[in-house]
Amino acid sequence: MTRVCVAGAGTIGSLFAAHLARVAEVSVLVRRAEHARALNEHGLRVSGRADFTVRLRASTDPGELDADLVIVACKGNDLEAVAERLTGQFREATVMTTQNGLGAEEIVASRGDWPLLSSVTFMSGTKHGDTHVEYILDTATWVGPYRATTVDDARTVAGLLVEAGLKAEAFDDLRPAQWSKLIFNATVNGVAALTGLPHDPHFAEPPLGDLVHALIDEGKSAAPACADDPWEMNVLATQRGHAHRPSMLEDVEAGRPTEVELINGSLVREARQRGVPVPLQEALYALVKGKEASYS
Repeated sequence: MTRVCVAGAGTIGSLFAAHLARVAEVSVLVRRAEHARALNEHGLRVSGRADFTVRLRASTDPGELDADLVIVACKGNDLEAVAERLTGQFREATVMTTQNGLGAEEIVASRGDWPLLSSVTFMSGTKHGDTHVEYILDTATWVGPYRATTVDDARTVAGLLVEAGLKAEAFDDLRPAQWSKLIFNATVNGVAALTGLPHDPHFAEPPLGDLVHALIDEGKSAAPACADDPWEMNVLATQRGHAHRPSMLEDVEAGRPTEVELINGSLVREARQRGVPVPLQEALYALVKGKEASYS
């Protein structure tokens, strides 16, 4: 049986870990000892689009865990710290990043010579505690090769996710898919963080929808390629009948740092490097940074 370690047990990490535990031997690397104890004692429950509870192993010490595949599922703000904890560990494993934005692979690659896969995920949920996650959007995870891996490796991992009950697809080149997700995320997360709105029909209808469309068009102008049209992704998501609360909105409401640097910041920096003007995206980035500064 494949051994999988999920590094980070927030919403996305918990969804990966719980589903994969039905078809693989799963462990979870967490930050807090009480989190590890709760998972070891009670297991991990999924509700919403699925309803089940699994047993898995959790620890704060990566040296206690074994894996053939390590899924780095922490938020972008925690990536440096998690990558540092992985240094020197899981020497026989392949590592897969799942972070929003651009640059996660480089951060992990600098900490070890593991074969690397890159992925972006569109699934979402709500974490109700250390041992319970609600599965809300059952959308796909896209996987592609990055370092010392092939598209066949990506297909193997995508197949494992599908076997576990998740949606997944392998790509020869993940970069266009990453750009689609980046533009979608930078726009929707940024606008939600500033307006306080969940991702609902306002994002696809005038007047707010006009601004969202313009922000997306700017992002597309800076992208080398897009796998899917971020505007169509936005419209479809607002029609699902469930107003999803983007992660940066939840961060702002909780008064904690957002992923604005890895998401909006990476889009703005890439546009500047390409000499492409993106004034609306730059304003969105600056305003979210200002929102974070207002916490104090």
